[in-house]
Amino acid sequence: MSAIVAIVGRPNVGKSTFFNRLIQRREAIVDAVSGVTRDRHYGKSDWNGREFTVIDTGGYVLGSDDVFEKEIDKQVELAIGEADAVIFMVDVETGITGMDEDVAKLLRKVEKPVFLAVNKVDNTQRLQDAVEFYSLGLGEYYPISSINGSGSGELLDELVKVLPEKTEEKSELPRFAVVGRPNAGKSSFINALIGEERYIVTDIAGTTRDSIDTRYNRFGFEFNLVDTAGIRKKSKVREDLEFYSVMRSIRAIEHCDVCILLLDATRGFDGQVENIFWLAQRNNKGIVILVNKWDLVEKDTQSVKQYTKAIKQTIEPFTDVPIVFISALTKQRIYKAIETAVEVYKNRSKRIPTRKLNDVLLPIIEQTPPPAYKGKYVKIKYITQLPTPYPQFAFFCNLPQYVREPYKRFLENKLREHFDFHGVPVTIFMRKK
Repeated sequence: MSAIVAIVGRPNVGKSTFFNRLIQRREAIVDAVSGVTRDRHYGKSDWNGREFTVIDTGGYVLGSDDVFEKEIDKQVELAIGEADAVIFMVDVETGITGMDEDVAKLLRKVEKPVFLAVNKVDNTQRLQDAVEFYSLGLGEYYPISSINGSGSGELLDELVKVLPEKTEEKSELPRFAVVGRPNAGKSSFINALIGEERYIVTDIAGTTRDSIDTRYNRFGFEFNLVDTAGIRKKSKVREDLEFYSVMRSIRAIEHCDVCILLLDATRGFDGQVENIFWLAQRNNKGIVILVNKWDLVEKDTQSVKQYTKAIKQTIEPFTDVPIVFISALTKQRIYKAIETAVEVYKNRSKRIPTRKLNDVLLPIIEQTPPPAYKGKYVKIKYITQLPTPYPQFAFFCNLPQYVREPYKRFLENKLREHFDFHGVPVTIFMRKK
């Protein structure tokens, strides 16, 4: 898993500006008015080939009567507890304030690397003024300017040296992550499968806070099941713990083999479920869609067909995904769901011999070659599967730059038609022969 870095400090010292620079997007709102950042923002950054997650926190104000600031203080403390390293940002223009001293007092008790970043140092005079921050008792300081980026390279060089190495969770057993919105029935589904009330189940959304592994070994199947906290829109994430629950759920998706995407039949395949689906697809995970609470839906003979059609229209063009209608409460089709997930896992790790690939696909390509583009004719001469944990194929041709997306989709459909990659994203690369 990638390391976590928290940016903390009192309001209006430039934390969000520095956060935006690290993630290379304007995601956090920046304003001269203090206290604009109330929620934590998180994003991915990398420096010198080391990837890490960055958390931008609201400004820390100890002893305030403002209800927002009390919540922000809790969130800052949580961020410090969760992080592998902390960047404490101060402002050279205002010098050391009482609030800076409060934060420094909190950070001196923390047994993890703390980097004191003195912001807004963009001339020689301010570089000399920055010396006073030694008195905070946090050791070396780093003069930076969030707006133009000066000094940030030296800070990041030192930061990545102390971050823990990225670890992939190694397991001989397949990992199946049960993901979805809060209160879709994820914990009930796992309880029904393992035959015991291992996870707390309530009608309150957000009961599950962490990603929890369970070893499943029944009916000839053996794998790790991961129950995750529900993922909801970032604007809805308000509670202290939920921010980290969402982050751990996203990490569970990154480190699993198959995502079992559970949705509530009474709510449908809404925007947030769709976001989780595309997150799993972008991470090249096997996907099984489970429509839970099917016993609560009024049905006729066409209900399954209509519901399936509606989902497939939403997830186009990646429609080759199994959809199983279940009820975790009555245990209807829950074992069918697991059988399907195991099949998807096998499809994801499938290897097609190069000779068989060429024997099947080259005659099809010869019959339906890529359309000419700008008067150029593309000839595909050779195909091979790349040695990756999920299906990726290289098509070698004379002019790879002239093969358009619709033709790549045609090739993907032919691969699926002949070799069964049901439930698994397939990636196609065109390479110069």
